[in-house]
Amino acid sequence: MKDNKLEKPKPLRKIPNKKISPKPPKPNIMWFYAIIVVVILGLATLLNGSNTSSITFQRFSEQMLKQHDVDKITAYRSGDLIVADVYIKSESLKKSQYNDAKKEQRQFNMGGADGPQYQFTDASFESLKQSINNAEKDYGFTDADKVSISYEQGHESLLSNWFVQCIIMAIVLVAVWLFIMRRMSGGAGGGPGGQIFNIGKSKATLFDKEAQVSVTFNDVAGLEEAKQEVMEIVDFLKNPKKYTNLGGKIPKGALLIGSPGTGKTLLAKAVAGEAHVPFFSLSGSDFVEMFVGVGASRVRDLFRQAKDKAPCIIFIDEIDAIGRARGKNNFVGGNDERENTLNQLLVEMDGFGTDSGIIILAATNRPDVLDSALLRPGRFDRQVSIDKPDLNGREQIFKVHLKPLKLADGVDAKKLSAQTPGFAGAEIANVCNEAALIAARKNKEAVDMQDFQDAIDRVIGGLEKKNTLITPEEKRVVAYHEAGHAIAGWFLEHTDPLVKVSIVPRGVAALGYAQYLPNERFLVAREELIDDMTLSMGGRVAEDITFGKITTGALSDLERITRVAYGMVRIYGMNDKVGNVSFYDPQGENQFNKPYSDTTAELIDTEVRNLVDFVYNKAKDLLIAHREGLEKVALKLLEKEVLFQSDLEEILGKRPFEHRTAYDKFVNGPEVVPEPVVVASESNSETFETSPEEKEASANKE
Repeated sequence: MKDNKLEKPKPLRKIPNKKISPKPPKPNIMWFYAIIVVVILGLATLLNGSNTSSITFQRFSEQMLKQHDVDKITAYRSGDLIVADVYIKSESLKKSQYNDAKKEQRQFNMGGADGPQYQFTDASFESLKQSINNAEKDYGFTDADKVSISYEQGHESLLSNWFVQCIIMAIVLVAVWLFIMRRMSGGAGGGPGGQIFNIGKSKATLFDKEAQVSVTFNDVAGLEEAKQEVMEIVDFLKNPKKYTNLGGKIPKGALLIGSPGTGKTLLAKAVAGEAHVPFFSLSGSDFVEMFVGVGASRVRDLFRQAKDKAPCIIFIDEIDAIGRARGKNNFVGGNDERENTLNQLLVEMDGFGTDSGIIILAATNRPDVLDSALLRPGRFDRQVSIDKPDLNGREQIFKVHLKPLKLADGVDAKKLSAQTPGFAGAEIANVCNEAALIAARKNKEAVDMQDFQDAIDRVIGGLEKKNTLITPEEKRVVAYHEAGHAIAGWFLEHTDPLVKVSIVPRGVAALGYAQYLPNERFLVAREELIDDMTLSMGGRVAEDITFGKITTGALSDLERITRVAYGMVRIYGMNDKVGNVSFYDPQGENQFNKPYSDTTAELIDTEVRNLVDFVYNKAKDLLIAHREGLEKVALKLLEKEVLFQSDLEEILGKRPFEHRTAYDKFVNGPEVVPEPVVVASESNSETFETSPEEKEASANKE
């Protein structure tokens, strides 16, 4: 395995100080489309419009024919009627009575002075000729003055036929529409509106040789077991014959399970950087859309692309967005889009062959809500649990995040890891960043341990608010409240050792807090839970016995006490009357119907109240017995505002239950093994060596 070291960052290349002119904005192609549409509409108006004015035969006869202004008449058939186009002589168009004809010519710029300028209709060509001849006789026209009348067969061209015009315009509009839609759907080089018609396409981001991820397994610390699992998957893709030659099959998928901030996504990035195969990355919410069938379509498109790029890896982050158990809490009806997407995902994961080289990685912090069909072998063959790091894991994570920082002498990753129990990788990264910011705020040249202490306090308790205006009476109540916690924790055997207690306001509404250094353990005894509850009750009891009244400052303490008490009675079976039963419901299946009767529920409530009363009385007796120490600690808090473990030792003396904590063992090393003690046996002369374990057991027995 490679050593967990980061490469030294390369110095940035200096950029010459050149004046860079801003790039002109790109023209919007939608304006081009708009111009095309306007031109087409204008042509349609010109083609469908006319540059002739329709008149009656009476006006034609009295105002034009009678004045000898008509040059000629051309007739043609349009439907069931005969249309007669009237051409006015050029010199006659100057008359004011023909202004309407000149206006039409200027508007359309068609026809010009050659006309026709007017038109009227008649029933037939013979009737038209007869009507004009009769009018000419009435006006005394000679043969030389008579107007020429002609009939043009087929004068109605394709553009004059309204039906053919409609067909042509429809074809033009459809062609333009198809062109625009093709551009918007990305068919010809893509376009700004491509997402409209690519809604069924997968939104996965592809990382390949051109876009390679730079994160490697060296950047992932504190997850050795999980790294081993996924490194084997990477080895599957690099050397598949190594496993298939022995009859093994490449696993279909691996599910990364862990709390938020433990490094699931970071581990997936490391897989992408190490595998050197195409890597598809997307989130579970990328499949969810308001349109029906879009999610299933995107799943199909994703696996189609993956098959083309095989061997490859698909990573789905937050898979619980689409992988929730089907048929639960379905209030929107039977056609649930999320369930359709999950069904398609199940089909695709079980559809490709074992030698296709496609591996699915998924991450979630809610494995309890996932569908059982998604978790079965053959889909997600491996479930990799990524827990919060232990002492050694936190030390490795600190070493990774401390490398970019400029550190002062004395900064020890081992001590920092011991002072941050329960911290995930993201919280450790936040502590290192906050420490650097705090040091920069104080104009320091390097980050020292005090900056890290302040950063840990800020991450745990929130932003320090020294300027918060509280009355002296409130400050006194807070001091006694926190002193009650300190005294209870100091004289209880199974509580965690106190690190410091403060009455400096922090966070949103915290006027004070006490920090403890918990031992990292997986099993907790009943006595330990009761002592922890007594510790939490110490603040409320201190207010009661000191001032004779209680305040709202114990809200968070009471919430924790109630949660632990109900857990002991209802979940862990730590009550004699309720018995060794557990009503634990991790998947929330019993939200509306409790799995026990009303009598049992009443018994649970009664036993919880009795347990809380017992804890209250125990804390009260303890604080009354150490009332003098309570007063001293409270007054010292009012004076200094922050007390450490050494200050409490000066006030209260050594803690009577002194056990080596995980912090002490980890930082200062294991206990010194004593030399074997030689004990003479009374029955014979043989000697026996007493081991340290036997000596410790004997001491405990005494």
